[in-house]
Amino acid sequence: MKAVTWHGKRDVRVDTHPDPVIQDPTDTIVRITSSGLCGSDLHLYEVLGPFLTEGDILGHEPMGIVEEVGPGVTSLKVGDRVVVPFNVSCGDCFMCGQGLHSQCETTQVRDQGMGASLFGYTKLYGAVPGGQAELLRVPFADRLPIKVPAGPPDERFVFLSDVLPTAWQAVEYAAVPKGGSLAVIGLGPIGDMCTRIARLHGVEDVVGIDLVDERLARVTARGVRTLDLREHGSKLAEAVRDLTDGRGTDAVIDAVGMEAHGAPVAKLAQQATGFLPDALAEKFMRTAGVDRLEALRLAIDIVRRGGTISLAGVYGGMADPLPMLTMFDKQIQLRMGQANVHRWVGDIIPHLTDDDPLGVDTFATHKVPLSQAPEAYDMFQRKQDGAVKVLFTP
Repeated sequence: MKAVTWHGKRDVRVDTHPDPVIQDPTDTIVRITSSGLCGSDLHLYEVLGPFLTEGDILGHEPMGIVEEVGPGVTSLKVGDRVVVPFNVSCGDCFMCGQGLHSQCETTQVRDQGMGASLFGYTKLYGAVPGGQAELLRVPFADRLPIKVPAGPPDERFVFLSDVLPTAWQAVEYAAVPKGGSLAVIGLGPIGDMCTRIARLHGVEDVVGIDLVDERLARVTARGVRTLDLREHGSKLAEAVRDLTDGRGTDAVIDAVGMEAHGAPVAKLAQQATGFLPDALAEKFMRTAGVDRLEALRLAIDIVRRGGTISLAGVYGGMADPLPMLTMFDKQIQLRMGQANVHRWVGDIIPHLTDDDPLGVDTFATHKVPLSQAPEAYDMFQRKQDGAVKVLFTP
């Protein structure tokens, strides 16, 4: 089969790999029909190389058709259409029972001190082959894949793998009070979807913040007020307070994460790590790694006192300097974590209806063959050609 594989910083290729096979009785093999390119994939493309091995198969947002099932599978059959969540979760353990599928006790990567395994996301998360490929082995076939109906295009359902539950959880964690306000920092795929879900939840006062013209335009077109970081610069927090009676918004979602713009020292540290041998780079990142924290610092600045910050953007630093005095003094509540996909699927599916209130059918800006993955990664990383959400079609 063909698959997108990692070969080094900013070096992904489409290679030939052996087809996956049934390894456990409860496995299934899925022929992938669509697979998303996620902002988190850019962390692998740019920063997290020390935790990857050349040839690792990337991708964690796939859907497709069941091609083979193990002898222990009872709820799926060949030909069924499924979405594969990015968490590899068993659905039966204590953590899954708590709705914390990202902490699944069956697939926790204990030798790395991490939570549940993820498809296509470094040895920190189990080095599980990913879904930017023609075929994917999916374990726990009776509990993990999400069966969806035939008929509508893949775009109607593929975002159940990551974008929709990640954004849904971010909005839930933001806990915007009735009649309250929400700022969303970063209007890439997750931030954009957060604004849509917040409005669906009845939050009327949503402010989207970004510095990319196409992303600002997409969100503005759906009736959300936007602020251009380039225009307001260091006074952006003042602009938000001017819109909210001088207080700041009740909640803020940081949908940017570790590679925020405007953090030159942390950026230099991240880049310098890339020149170290992998063993040294990995040790450095585990103990002294820092993130670019400008988005989080902005969130801390613009949230009102007693408000909530919800982190949807991925952070990976172990020595991030946070303004604890400010956070304590402002009595900020902070919630974060990988999305627990299955926790939110039942809430989301009723909204994937014919009238498409979240606009999922037109959410992807680019659909490209798997063979063009290297060019797509480069385009997405550079924010070129209006790229907000890319789908691969193996």
